[in-house]
Amino acid sequence: MGQKDIISKSILKRILLDMAVYLFRLELVDAELLSTEEQRIEDRRSDLVAKVNPVRGDPFILHLEIQNANDGQMPVRMLRYLADIHLTYPGYRVHQCLVYIGAERLSMAAGLDSPQLQYRYEIVDMRDIDYRTLYDSQSPDALVLAILGDFGGDDPQEVVVRLLLKLRALAGQDEGRLREYLQMLEVLADNRHLGVNIQEAYDMLQIDIERLPSYRKGMEKGMEKGMEKGERLKALQVARELVALNFSPEQIAAITKLPLAEIAKLEK
Repeated sequence: MGQKDIISKSILKRILLDMAVYLFRLELVDAELLSTEEQRIEDRRSDLVAKVNPVRGDPFILHLEIQNANDGQMPVRMLRYLADIHLTYPGYRVHQCLVYIGAERLSMAAGLDSPQLQYRYEIVDMRDIDYRTLYDSQSPDALVLAILGDFGGDDPQEVVVRLLLKLRALAGQDEGRLREYLQMLEVLADNRHLGVNIQEAYDMLQIDIERLPSYRKGMEKGMEKGMEKGERLKALQVARELVALNFSPEQIAAITKLPLAEIAKLEK
């Protein structure tokens, strides 16, 4: 699996159903991801759009947006996405949800109030979600999300160890599956500055990093070889996707090892 695959929206697509069920309490049977390629020539596409089947009632369109940083224009962006989705998939009810995974406290509004309209969407701050709600699940995808939750009074290092132990148990003998979940966990852990805790837990549990290569280790090795053309293109692709997820330039630089000046060009 290449670096761009690890960071890409495919991570979010895999956990869409779990986010809808555990964070927004939607009783869904399954979800079919829909294309957003038609939306907006300036490439301001919504993150995840799916046609979902609820336990009761008719299918509807679920729009799930992932936000890494506070954005004062988020309600306007969400309203624009709503209009695009209605135009692309007419006849369906649209349910919009925003998941905030940033390091700072949530300060964004959950809608707009103006003389023309009153508009609302659901918003969840992962800091307010008790990590044990997700930890108790038998779904590895939900377990990965737990790293973004509220640890309460639990020691972060102990929480990370618990998550790794349960992930390893759920993956069983499927090392490829375990590797994928560890990679997902590391990427999300960066939003809580838990990278050091992850590495210490690897050492404690004697997880073979060489045999189960992490995203960070893979990137470091690639950069040590002089950032060959292929690796550089991958790093740029990773950076573009992180820009789309509203990661800060400093976070992107730390992950991709690209210069800040080069990242600034991608944001224009």
